[in-house]
Amino acid sequence: MNFACKSALAGAALALGVAMTAASFVPGYAAETKMVGGATMYPNKNIIQNAMNSKDHTTLVAAVKAAGLVETLEGKGPFTVFAPTNAAFAKLPKGTVDTLLKPENKAQLTKILTCHVVAADAMSSAIKKMIKDDGGAHKVKTVGGCMLTVKNAGGTITITDEKGQTAKVTIADVKQSNGVIHVIDTVLLPAG
Repeated sequence: MNFACKSALAGAALALGVAMTAASFVPGYAAETKMVGGATMYPNKNIIQNAMNSKDHTTLVAAVKAAGLVETLEGKGPFTVFAPTNAAFAKLPKGTVDTLLKPENKAQLTKILTCHVVAADAMSSAIKKMIKDDGGAHKVKTVGGCMLTVKNAGGTITITDEKGQTAKVTIADVKQSNGVIHVIDTVLLPAG
């Protein structure tokens, strides 16, 4: 084999080695990302950074800003956020969202939003284990003081709020740098 051929083979082997090394880092990272609202959710970004990119969560982001909770949800955490979609907010009675976004209703909005946040990093597997260990239903206290009841309905996590309405987790385990988001189809409400 001549020198030119050996050099070409060595160059190809080096390129293949570099490509394989680079590729070995991609799958683990890519496996942790999920698509939510047409945007990739990155596990190295915090809850707010990711939520702001989701087209399905513009109402939630506006509400979090109006309630002054951006800095909190950008914080260290860990947080588990049950994140209602725009469609979930649209199911509320007409005018409810506009009323809640008014400055004079900040306390009520904050209460509702913090009823969607748990001070833990709870992936769906951990939630399902708690449900199983508790005989089919597990009580969860939120940072807003609400008591939610989580159940496993045929592999889908459901959350019942203090008013008795039930939300389904539609996208689970969206890993964040400061916790996890579980997308839900209904806004959770406190009892009072």
